[in-house]
Amino acid sequence: MVHNEELALDTGVAHGTPVAINGETKPNQRLYEPRERFIITKNVVVIGLAFMIHFTAFHGTSNLQSSVNADKALGTTTLAVIYGSLILSNIFLPMTVISWFGCRLTMALALFAYMPYIAAQFYPRFETLIPAALMVGFGGGPLWCSKCTYLSTVSEALTKVRGSESRKDVNTVKFFGLFFIFYQMAQVWGNLISSSVLTLSAATPANESLLELELEPLEASISRVGELCGARFCPGISAEVNPNLVPPAPEQIQLLNSIFLACMAGAVIMMIFGVSSLKRYGVNRGDTGDGISGLKLLTVTINLLRKRRQILMLPITMFIGLEEAFLAVDFTRSFVACGWGISKIGFAMICFGVANAIAAGIAGALVERIGRVTLAAICAVLNLCLLAYMYNWEAREGDYLMYCTFAAIWGICDGVWLVVVNAFYGILFPNHLIAAYSNFRLWESTGSVIGYVISSQLCTSTKLIILICVMVVGCVGYGLIEYRVWQKQKNLENMLSD
Repeated sequence: MVHNEELALDTGVAHGTPVAINGETKPNQRLYEPRERFIITKNVVVIGLAFMIHFTAFHGTSNLQSSVNADKALGTTTLAVIYGSLILSNIFLPMTVISWFGCRLTMALALFAYMPYIAAQFYPRFETLIPAALMVGFGGGPLWCSKCTYLSTVSEALTKVRGSESRKDVNTVKFFGLFFIFYQMAQVWGNLISSSVLTLSAATPANESLLELELEPLEASISRVGELCGARFCPGISAEVNPNLVPPAPEQIQLLNSIFLACMAGAVIMMIFGVSSLKRYGVNRGDTGDGISGLKLLTVTINLLRKRRQILMLPITMFIGLEEAFLAVDFTRSFVACGWGISKIGFAMICFGVANAIAAGIAGALVERIGRVTLAAICAVLNLCLLAYMYNWEAREGDYLMYCTFAAIWGICDGVWLVVVNAFYGILFPNHLIAAYSNFRLWESTGSVIGYVISSQLCTSTKLIILICVMVVGCVGYGLIEYRVWQKQKNLENMLSD
């Protein structure tokens, strides 16, 4: 890993060449030309675009799993396998894979590992989806660790280009914010595509006759939506009880899968040919992770758990995984599909994606103006109010305004949490980036697995209470570590002023 003092300033000197800085000659410094600022930003944008195109397909497919593949809980089981294998992936794979291939090629190979998951949707069975889900999980660990490492490294390089060490934390937050603008827009495009495809045949004669046959039970079910949907939803409610839960036609699903498979192939090509290697910034294969590789990542990850700041960050990290699982499975099924219809899931999730992207985009600017702690506190209050209101709200048939509002506010909260917590991990553990982000994905994935497992076991009201409890504990832990960081900075300032 290139340490903080090894990234450098302003002209194109070859790596390892001694250079004079402030009258002092230092070996192994790298100096960059001013145009490097544009190149760094271009790399972040291309990574963001590749992730956006890729997760357009993945999110568009995953958001439908609990409703489309509801038989024998195939969809939720598949998602649980993805995040369960992601736990193992985060422990054992990132260091080895990144040291072999470097961050750029690791991202490309990991994106490719997601493609069988989309291909398996053409024949959705346990024997096809479960192995494909394992591939997604095993690719996810290296993918997200290499992405986070890449962004943290180039944000540090940008600090050197600008010649201002004081902007390092701000640059990190801004780059993560820029990335998450693109990443969260995947929700918009993925759900726009899925909603368009799933409503293509809404006016065909066959469907018109089907609608006539179902009109009577549908009218009878409207009065029961308040009893069956929203926080009152429990596992076991079927399409016979609520016609809104009738799955789409197989032809529509196959067309959707074809589009999504092409998206993933395009993302792999962009990553290979559009992103610069970290060699440009003095990082070679095998340099990442402080020179350790293979199973030693497990030791480093466990050692980080001995640090108080890592332990305090675990609850809020798990909350992010829990709330993402709730959104993908329970919100889409309990609220939107149950009260509005499966084909409308995409429209609600578009609202989530737009709000999420906007929140991620402005998070960096807000951190600079009001501070990271203030932004996190506002987000926590908003998130708590949303969960409490959803718990008490009575669902109504086709109440699209409320479903979209819930999704949008959820998107704002999720966008802020992702940017703030991701960036904070980079700030807390600057010399152990891969291990730190491995821990982040490990505990986020643990939260997601718990969310998917309890999805088929508990009613939605119980899951909302669990979310509220975990969030409160997480905010307390996050607040304590922020206080410790502030205290250390204040002590350092006092020492420098004496």
